Amino acid sequence: MHNMHEVPEFYTGSPIDAADLRYRDQFLDQLWETLQSKHVLLTAPRRTGKTSVMDHLRTLPRDSYSVIYENVQDLAHPADFFAALLSRFYDEHPKIFRDTLGTSWGLITKTLGRIEEFSFSEFKIALRENDPDWKANWKRHGAKFLEQIRHHNTAVLLIVDELPDMILNLGAEDKNLLREFLAWFRAQRQDPQPKHDKVRWLVGGSVNLSGTLDAMQMVDLINDFEDVSLPVLRDEDVKDFVRSMLSGRDVQFDDNVPERFLEHLGRPIPLFMQMVTQDLYRHWKRYKLRLTANDVDVAFDDLVISNAARDKLQHYYSRIARYYELPQRTAAHCLLSQLSLSRNGLNRNRLFQEFERILNEEGLDTPAHRRKQQFNQLLRDLENDFYVSEITVNHYDFASGILKAWWKKYYA
Repeated sequence: MHNMHEVPEFYTGSPIDAADLRYRDQFLDQLWETLQSKHVLLTAPRRTGKTSVMDHLRTLPRDSYSVIYENVQDLAHPADFFAALLSRFYDEHPKIFRDTLGTSWGLITKTLGRIEEFSFSEFKIALRENDPDWKANWKRHGAKFLEQIRHHNTAVLLIVDELPDMILNLGAEDKNLLREFLAWFRAQRQDPQPKHDKVRWLVGGSVNLSGTLDAMQMVDLINDFEDVSLPVLRDEDVKDFVRSMLSGRDVQFDDNVPERFLEHLGRPIPLFMQMVTQDLYRHWKRYKLRLTANDVDVAFDDLVISNAARDKLQHYYSRIARYYELPQRTAAHCLLSQLSLSRNGLNRNRLFQEFERILNEEGLDTPAHRRKQQFNQLLRDLENDFYVSEITVNHYDFASGILKAWWKKYYA
């Protein structure tokens, strides 16, 4: 019998606990090494383990870093950005916060004096009460915040998750303020140079930040980041995951079960790996029969129609409306529907014909060279955002088998 305490939990909603994060050791080593001298832009599609990696950095920091993590996807102003970072700093490192910011920064000293019990909303209210022009003074407060933490005796890693969402929110409200914020933020990252700075930024996004800013002609404001993509899990890792999660719970299964699991999965999304493996375990527990490849088929079919997966998968459909401009938005939905109906994907020419048909239907009289440009960009975005994959030269299909089956069922 195995000791059940050694087998990781199933994580089907929350990020993976740092102690249970597997197959990322080499990547974590590289990430810490890069952070020695650079600020990092970490990109990965949603649900593929980016937040779990960030949690690992925060829970098990190296080189005596103090780490602050904040998800900024709902923010829409630089002043809120700094209020959130300040609040999180106090929440996660109260002693360091009081020692570095609470003694010599009048605004913070007064704010701390006004609140009895710390909470993010109370802190924000107290900040604004101490400076009624908090929003207008965001640059001054941001600079003061960074200056103060640079006086701290150890380095500070600021992890900002989902920055592309905040940029879209800010861009929708005030394009000029967005440009001003990005230019200011870039200047702060470059002076002092990262390797001489006690502050290190790790910015994350589940959308291609360069693509988002390129569309706004502002990509030059983030090109100082070291662009790092979260590597896709290897086939061997996926099979090892299935074997260990099942055999660690004394589940009997045929040798071809991990292989069949991989066939259905396509490009691995850790959340779905967890969900299907948990389903297989529950099935075995209920019937106590050795698992077969057929049980894997059924588990994947069940996942596609389950409520649990629908919420997670719906995001992939609706995010196109948020991140893709017209006519790319319409074209993306149509191309993905065509791909979902295909047995083994479609070639580039066939997809381009479909793209041209959509432009004609929309009554868009775009020059031929511009159409080609738009199509190439769309295909690149769909690849970057994890929808499609070039499976052989100039031949494309859905990256995820689950997403393909789900798209076909509900949207084709």
